[in-house]
Amino acid sequence: MNDRRLLAAIAVNMLLTLAQVVGGILSGSLALIADALHNFSDAASLLIAWVARRIGRRPADHFKTFGYKRAEVIAALINLVTLVLVGLYLIYEGLWRLFEPQVIEGWTVVIVAGVALVIDVATAMLTFSMSKHSMNIRAAFLHNVSDALASVGVIVAGTAILLYGWYWMDTLLTLLIAGYVLYQAATLLPKTVHILMQGAPEDIAIEEVIHVMESVESVSNVHHVHIWQLDEHKNALDAHVVISHFSETEQIKTALKAALEKRFSITHSTLEFETDHCSKGCGFTDFPS
Repeated sequence: MNDRRLLAAIAVNMLLTLAQVVGGILSGSLALIADALHNFSDAASLLIAWVARRIGRRPADHFKTFGYKRAEVIAALINLVTLVLVGLYLIYEGLWRLFEPQVIEGWTVVIVAGVALVIDVATAMLTFSMSKHSMNIRAAFLHNVSDALASVGVIVAGTAILLYGWYWMDTLLTLLIAGYVLYQAATLLPKTVHILMQGAPEDIAIEEVIHVMESVESVSNVHHVHIWQLDEHKNALDAHVVISHFSETEQIKTALKAALEKRFSITHSTLEFETDHCSKGCGFTDFPS
């Protein structure tokens, strides 16, 4: 069902992009073409997200032992970098129009932007429920919302051109759309790169994790702790755990894994056990989940 929604949203946005480009060329409106480029990036991001979702469903194998879920994170990175390039290009074109103003057909701008507004709202509604659980779809949803706002802005610009001949409003709207595109990219890009760089989840403090682990009975020390995100929803941990006797290893391991999953949603943990009397790296047992 969700995949069908994505495909419907992709098809509608591709048709809208074509209509906006034609309308922008016929009317001479750069703001309309700017909105079309933003819409095209939305359609492309939905397509990439759809492909990434299909890849992400593949089970782990001997080539990708953690599975393929990071395909969606990579897709998000591609989409966001594309957004940056589109935003910079729109700024360039908008500033160039200040030196070479062009006549703009206001009615064409208003009509095409009005159609775009309806389609943007419909697409946002298609992706809203899915956006709660996916970085890719959330980005696409936000793009559609911003597209709807941009369409409102283009309608305002077209109306100003019709009523007052304010052609500079088209350039202003182009720069505002470009600025919003760059703002979105700047907001989401750091989180995407953070996951790909195996960064710790933003809502988990390593000091707190160590404290919880050391609170487990028979655990005297926890060190060499590494926490990272396998994908947007799954967290992993690797740590050395110092205990008194290896005879209690199984019970301690079970208690630690339960505490990690309950408190921090860490579902994959590799614990390396050591005893108090061992030197560093001596006599350990590896227990991957």
